[in-house]
Amino acid sequence: MKKNLSRQNRVQAHGAIFLANTIFGLGVPVTKLLLNDWVTPMGYMASRSLGACLVFWLIAAFLPKEKVERKDLVTILIGGLLGFVISQTLTAWALDYTSPVYFSLIATLTPVAVMLCAALTIGERITSMKFVGVLLGIGGAVLMVLMSQSMGSGKNDLLGIILAILSVLTWAVYLIITRNVASKYSPVTQMKYVFLISAIVTVPIALPELSQNALYTPAWDWYGVLEMAFIVLCATALGYFLIPYAMKYLQATTVSIYTNLQPVIASFVAIILGQDILTWDKPVAGILVLLSAYIVTVVTAKEK
Repeated sequence: MKKNLSRQNRVQAHGAIFLANTIFGLGVPVTKLLLNDWVTPMGYMASRSLGACLVFWLIAAFLPKEKVERKDLVTILIGGLLGFVISQTLTAWALDYTSPVYFSLIATLTPVAVMLCAALTIGERITSMKFVGVLLGIGGAVLMVLMSQSMGSGKNDLLGIILAILSVLTWAVYLIITRNVASKYSPVTQMKYVFLISAIVTVPIALPELSQNALYTPAWDWYGVLEMAFIVLCATALGYFLIPYAMKYLQATTVSIYTNLQPVIASFVAIILGQDILTWDKPVAGILVLLSAYIVTVVTAKEK
């Protein structure tokens, strides 16, 4: 019975992380629409943080209260600063400068970033196959950087790609440091504190530039409202609810490999919306980084 329950939990965890990354993939072109027409990067972050904070504290009010140990609360708050405030602010800035396709391809390097951070923080050994995977991932990133100078469609693709890389690195650290905490507390308990600290940090920063956010002026439109609602309710509240649930039953590297869904979905939607064009370097870079992620997670796991 316990074995069947454990298997059922793992299947549900895989389904949760699959759905989360599908939503995140859709969130990339929607975020680009918001940044182009309705909000500044910090206005975007403050809206996400405050909206998700209200959602999770409202849900928590109807659930049994869960006591969080002080040291675990510190970990959750630090995780919130890294995994949401810093990582997602870098994401917003990256998408302000580069295309959804380039950004989502960089996001695919998450398993490589997790492996490198694990090697530096907990001494995980880098095998020869992992080294090959890292080189392929770096090769894909370098190709994007080089070709963005002549074929990129963003206003500053190089800066956007660099910001995207930094976003991936901070997200990788978040996955590693919150792994143990994720298995102890419910997703709602974790996320209500993550977005509380996020709102406390981002809202005061965004307030002085509120007039620059068309969404919060008389020029607002229902298109902008619906786009922001999707980001807050789906790409933030639901997505960040599903991740800690999946991390209860799956390893961080397994969770991170599902990031590979994001470039496929984001690129397809972005090209349909006219936010980017398909050039030869993007599928080549995509093959390199996807192969890199596959080697780092699947092939090296078979070596153990």
